[in-house]
Amino acid sequence: MIHYALKCGRGHGFDSWFQSAAAFDRLAEAGMLACSVCGNADVGKGLMAPRVVTAENAAPLPAPARQLALPTTEMEKQIAELRKKVEENSTYVGGGFAAEARAIHDGTAPERSIWGEARPEEARALMEEGIPVAPLPFLPSRKAN
Repeated sequence: MIHYALKCGRGHGFDSWFQSAAAFDRLAEAGMLACSVCGNADVGKGLMAPRVVTAENAAPLPAPARQLALPTTEMEKQIAELRKKVEENSTYVGGGFAAEARAIHDGTAPERSIWGEARPEEARALMEEGIPVAPLPFLPSRKAN
């Protein structure tokens, strides 16, 4: 496992663990990295200091979950609060968002609040069909670095 300090195109700093340096490179090339704060896909490595373990500082590395940056600006705090409300009050439907939104709109699925992922062309098609959708300023927790 390798730990990287990361930075998004909007300047948010966060960090994540990767299986290897090559794994990070593959994910970056595939566009599968996103900012854990705002979801921006323009993610690169930030400045890092090597962690050299010696007998004096041989403490275990912190758990990855504790490494994620906490919201610091008012906007980041508002986005974190929005994420909490969305996750508590709606159902995550993943990549099947467009199909599930259509089914709810058509009455073939129970009406409920949902959130998930859709490609831009899928979201555009939903709006053209009169199905209300709105982008969220974050990714699902499982996809956030």
